[in-house]
Amino acid sequence: MSEDRIQLEPSWKARVGDYLQRPEMQALSEFLRSELRSGKVIYPPPKRIFAALNTTPFDQVKVVILGQDPYHGPSQAHGLCFSVLPGVDVPPSLQNIFAEIETDLNIPRPNHGCLLPWARQGVLLLNAVLTVERARAGAHQGKGWEGFTDAVVDHLNRDREGLVFLLWGSPAQAKGRLIDTRRHLVLKAPHPSPLSAYRGFFGCKHFSRTNAYLREHGQTEIDWRLPPASEIVLD
Repeated sequence: MSEDRIQLEPSWKARVGDYLQRPEMQALSEFLRSELRSGKVIYPPPKRIFAALNTTPFDQVKVVILGQDPYHGPSQAHGLCFSVLPGVDVPPSLQNIFAEIETDLNIPRPNHGCLLPWARQGVLLLNAVLTVERARAGAHQGKGWEGFTDAVVDHLNRDREGLVFLLWGSPAQAKGRLIDTRRHLVLKAPHPSPLSAYRGFFGCKHFSRTNAYLREHGQTEIDWRLPPASEIVLD
């Protein structure tokens, strides 16, 4: 995986660019090329794989939401965890996220699922695995992405202070081992999937708790209210 050929936002490139040269990342790059040569469809599109990092520069991160791997349906994944572009049906997990925000902050649910406005306010929407094969959830787990996203979290943990990490579900919570809870706020809950949201995601109040922590640390709160789709300027 050539650092020179990847479009990576400069502040992130300075921190994790070298990681892309590791043998396991070269092997991952060859795996992805081989999959594409064989006719398999991979999401998100190649130019969107690093969209989370490119949309939210290192020094602007206030909150980290960790997902698992990208949506595996057509037109869904665009590089930000849980997000879909305007015009794409809102997936069930995101519907549950909006339901919790409505209960927690009395913010009405939007009629779209594009989370770019959150990312532009400093919410890093990072999946643990950055690619997936069409219709095969988890197909690229264990291929090398986990180490790369560990490096992202490790840099945030060590080089920043006062961040909020929202860890939903066991794969996201596994990255909690990298985070110093004396320097950052770590909030854990079950995944918002319909299979598990009722076990404690609903009622977790992570969004109000995030803003309370940011206020206490002299930072601007996140406006979790999404503007109409017509007002969102896409990259």
